[in-house]
Amino acid sequence: MHRAIKRKIGVGGTKMDQKLDQIHKPNLIINGVSSAGGGDYDKVKIDGVGTINGHLNAAVFHTNGITKVYGNLQADEMDCDGMIKIDGHLSAGKSVVDGTLKVKGSVRSDHFTVNGLLRVEGDCEVETMEIAGSFEVNGLLNAGRMNANLHWKSQAKEIGVEFIKVRRVSKSSWSKLWRWMLPKAVPGLKAEVIEGDDIDLEYTEADIVRGNRIRIGKGCSIGRVEYRTELNVIPGAKIGEEVKTGD
Repeated sequence: MHRAIKRKIGVGGTKMDQKLDQIHKPNLIINGVSSAGGGDYDKVKIDGVGTINGHLNAAVFHTNGITKVYGNLQADEMDCDGMIKIDGHLSAGKSVVDGTLKVKGSVRSDHFTVNGLLRVEGDCEVETMEIAGSFEVNGLLNAGRMNANLHWKSQAKEIGVEFIKVRRVSKSSWSKLWRWMLPKAVPGLKAEVIEGDDIDLEYTEADIVRGNRIRIGKGCSIGRVEYRTELNVIPGAKIGEEVKTGD
């Protein structure tokens, strides 16, 4: 099990190197429905339906509408409204997504904020992660600090964090829409293993939760909890086995 990341994830060289590089880099602007090849750009802005054929490197990547990248995407700053699909890996310094983001490869980011749906087929490695909506990570989810306000079902194979807080949001326009489409499904997190320093869970199903200070709240069903210093279990939460590993 990978522990929470301790280092700062970088996506480029020094600030001086980046400024020198950007002097010679063009901008890419797409309005309406169009496509372009990959390459190195300073600023990329897409309004409408845009397709990028190839790997893309950009200092600033902004989209509004529907965007597809057939390759890897690397950006210092990413801001996306609407739907974006990346057929490769995503590496970004600061990312804000309002809508849907699907990544076929892995994700690496310093600050990662998603208001909507996140789907990652590979691993997801971030320093700070804020999720309001739903996420699915088929690989490992590794974060320094993670806050998840779930409007829908979410899952990850294994989660390694320094701090994690999981809550269920029941009153929102997103949740009302999802309950109408799939009335039997309810918001919650499912994972095989959750490991970290400070863990605060609600509406979570996991085989193993392992950490230093752990709170198991309402709606949780945990097979085994291993804690070092503190365990707080809310009445009604289900735990199969409790094990204290610290002195």
